[in-house]
Amino acid sequence: LFTDTTLSGEIGTKKKVKRLLSFQRYFHASRLLRGIIPQASLYLLDEDYLGQARHMLSKVGMWDFDIFLFDRLTNGNSLVTLLCHLFNVHGLIHHFQLDMVTLHRFFVMVQEDYHSQNPYHNAVHAADVTQAMHCYLREPKLANFLTPSDIMLGLLAAAAHDVDHPGVNQPFLIKTKHHLASLYQNVSVLENHHWRSTIGMLRESRLLAHLPKEVTQDIEQQLGSLILATDINRQNEFLIRLKSHLDNQDLRLEDAQDRHFMLQIALKCADICNPCRVWDLSKQWSERVCEEFYRQGDLEQKFELEISPLCNQQKDTVPSIQIGFMTYIVEPLFERWAQFTGNTPLSENMLNHLRRNKAKWRSLLHKQHSSSRSNDHSGQVTGSQEQTLNEEETP
Repeated sequence: LFTDTTLSGEIGTKKKVKRLLSFQRYFHASRLLRGIIPQASLYLLDEDYLGQARHMLSKVGMWDFDIFLFDRLTNGNSLVTLLCHLFNVHGLIHHFQLDMVTLHRFFVMVQEDYHSQNPYHNAVHAADVTQAMHCYLREPKLANFLTPSDIMLGLLAAAAHDVDHPGVNQPFLIKTKHHLASLYQNVSVLENHHWRSTIGMLRESRLLAHLPKEVTQDIEQQLGSLILATDINRQNEFLIRLKSHLDNQDLRLEDAQDRHFMLQIALKCADICNPCRVWDLSKQWSERVCEEFYRQGDLEQKFELEISPLCNQQKDTVPSIQIGFMTYIVEPLFERWAQFTGNTPLSENMLNHLRRNKAKWRSLLHKQHSSSRSNDHSGQVTGSQEQTLNEEETP
């Protein structure tokens, strides 16, 4: 009887949790739209922490900005705090006549739609990408031509580019026949979901409701174009197009279309800029993304699915994953970005960090191989000795 009662209690709890999750976002959005501010707020922090956070924001354009420290200082509100600051710094609130309370509510909705249990694809990653985007928007080659609309689109796309990320990749969603894969016909599944989720929150918050309909429609479409550009499967497409523009020297940033393309490139750089950060920050991000890969691999193993590339913790080490990522994805993109910016101090700094970090991962990989060979050699000797002993004991 006790067992049965416990079991029924567990089932009841699961149903409650499932029902809660189904209505969680709707309920949260409704509370926000009614003007109820969430309990976990920046204002719960003491003055000392707020002072340190403000001091960090004064250096938000520096490449060594520590987003992990900033997140701790803002009590987990790094994305909201950063966005409010950047919208103010860039004059976007005044230019678009945005209501500050509505803007804050929208930022909270975006931040809370990220999954904090994801080691990598969470709100801190979004804040990190947003801070990097801010740095790129200040590069003279680009900054001289940007309109307020370009800047707002760049910051919003950076902040929301991975919203509601489930912590698994597109192939996983496809092979498990997830409803999102069916909805988007196996094409840029996650990116389409991030975009549509962002549009949903924009409309729920009514942040842009005071703007003409054609303006809001254009903003929504351009947001989609930016977020969809972060699909890693389209990397070569963008690299080939960027190389062609640079080789032909035909980029005309006075043209809105060319500016938008460079915003796409800037967002792609911001999204994968972790290997270009200082080692202490870069290493943390590398370990986090690999932890997320390994979790997916464990899930695939549990359900007897083929383990995806990079997701097997027994075979795919952090150093080997990072070296491959830097070599084939990061280096080609950032070398072209440096060519576009004219090898500015920021671009040179990023490439220098990238080379140093790659060398450190190579060193760690070498140590792993040396340790592995040493263990194998030790095991072989022991096995040989055991065989000799067995032969001696055999009559």
